[in-house]
Amino acid sequence: MRAVLIVLDGVGCGALPDAARYGDEGSNSLGNTARAVGGLLVPNLARMGLGNITPIDGVPVTANPTASFGKMAERSAGKDTTSGHWELAGLIVEQPFPTYPHGFPCEVIEAFEEAIGRPILGNTPASGTEIIARLGEEHLRTARPILYTSADSVFQLAAHEDVVPVETLYDWCCSARALFAGERAVCRVIARPFTGAPGAFVRTPRRRDFSLSPTGETVLDRITEAGMRVAGVGKIDDIFAGRGITDCVHTSDNADGVAKIAERLGEPWDGLLLANLIETDSRWGHRNDPRGYADAVEAFDAVLPALMEAAADDLLIVTADHGVDPTTGSTDHSREYVPLLASCPGRTPRDLGTRETFADVGATVSMWLGLGPFGPGTPLFD
Repeated sequence: MRAVLIVLDGVGCGALPDAARYGDEGSNSLGNTARAVGGLLVPNLARMGLGNITPIDGVPVTANPTASFGKMAERSAGKDTTSGHWELAGLIVEQPFPTYPHGFPCEVIEAFEEAIGRPILGNTPASGTEIIARLGEEHLRTARPILYTSADSVFQLAAHEDVVPVETLYDWCCSARALFAGERAVCRVIARPFTGAPGAFVRTPRRRDFSLSPTGETVLDRITEAGMRVAGVGKIDDIFAGRGITDCVHTSDNADGVAKIAERLGEPWDGLLLANLIETDSRWGHRNDPRGYADAVEAFDAVLPALMEAAADDLLIVTADHGVDPTTGSTDHSREYVPLLASCPGRTPRDLGTRETFADVGATVSMWLGLGPFGPGTPLFD
């Protein structure tokens, strides 16, 4: 028995009822993007039932979907990658992770600078590409790393690979991770290496996230304790701090991620394949590029038939972890419903409605793998 969970990072499908509390009223990553580019060309997702979930320009409603379809509300307090993935795995985040809209406190900065032996630049909320463009030349001259945050609970540290070796940047992030504990524990410390010359800096694929360890049991723990495999593709081991994962391979882009999913689907084993395809979020959503965002969704659609064929005997779920609407003025994540497409052998496709929590996915995976009920969610199928 095998379950396949593909998370399209940042592919939301409409503002949640409490979106205004997060400054995200009117956000709709898929719907607004489709309108901005004149319609999405995703025939395979449409056949699965994507157009039945919510109106999306270019994506028709289908009378005979090939998968069960619906949308899910996030019950956790937040709109970030970690809370979204943890909830998909059956763990609700009751208290939001702390954010630092005015930068990190002096005592943290002083301790961090002492740990790495040099002062930092920045310490302000910013877009990653913008702050690297603004401070990158000074970084090249001084070798001081660039520190920034966002509306999410993140401590992001950028450094040029020719100035600070990537392994050194990772070590510095480990030092930062150790500084955050208790109520001020930032959710993720993120290494952001980049290359290039002033005016043409480019972030490299060697980003790495150093996350908090899950605060409770996830379905990944349940699966590995049962002696089955949990194979991660993308930044899954970073999101779960390595817990409940038997093996994980990082990816350079979505095409690489899809190739690595296909490799693992070609092997016989029991358990869960959990993949994160990040480009819709990191490369296009945060940069407010609806055309690039649409291209990434359409590129995934083009390879979907091959993945479905390889997973024909598996429970296959395609969903997301939050929104990141590229058409709004914000460059941050957005508090949205996420689409839910589930193909389950032996189950007639049906309308799954609006689910109250992402944790329904973890509950479904647990039941499918014969591990019984799990977490606060309700299985999608009897």
